[in-house]
Amino acid sequence: MQKALRAYGEVLRLVRRLPKDTRPYYAKYARENFVNYRDVDPNDLQDLFKRTYTHALWVLNKYSVDEAAANKLKGVCFD
Repeated sequence: MQKALRAYGEVLRLVRRLPKDTRPYYAKYARENFVNYRDVDPNDLQDLFKRTYTHALWVLNKYSVDEAAANKLKGVCFD
């Protein structure tokens, strides 16, 4: 649970790097996804963390934000 909360916090920090008009959408999207998967089987968590990181990179690239911004998220998801 702690790892998921740390990942969620990092995702929200990344959302702040996006253009102002897109932030509410991605913040809501992130919250909905974390809420929807809170009761997932612990064996599936690593796959979800991998998807979290991959999707974050996709969004950052879409808005031309440096991928290095996601290094903390990578550390959380793959430690």
